[in-house]
Amino acid sequence: VQLQASGGGLVQAGDSLRLSCAGSGGRLSTYVMGWFRQAPGKEREFVGAIMRWGAGERYAESVKGRFSISRDNAKNTVYLQMHSLTPEDTAVYHCAAGTPAFSAAAVPRMYNYWGQGTLVTVSS
Repeated sequence: VQLQASGGGLVQAGDSLRLSCAGSGGRLSTYVMGWFRQAPGKEREFVGAIMRWGAGERYAESVKGRFSISRDNAKNTVYLQMHSLTPEDTAVYHCAAGTPAFSAAAVPRMYNYWGQGTLVTVSS
């Protein structure tokens, strides 16, 4: 499976942005899809994940209530909708595909496929 993340850019604090993760070579609906981010000088951080078969989503506390993940199976694409962005959300955002259980969805090594990342910069 190949993943292509897009939609990043420069926005102001308080703005919204939607990232896309387009898949090829496999159906993303059969995978747990995770979003991770890495800010300069910091470790990779779990953002959220959408489980398979309608089993729900999981989000990091730092984004809960502001970010949401959804699927468009017809387009083989997963989205990360971000609202109320703050400078602390500035990072390179990566999508990933794997088959972790809900309890392990925040663990990067549970994902087999990764996109190249898209940069989100939030100015104050």
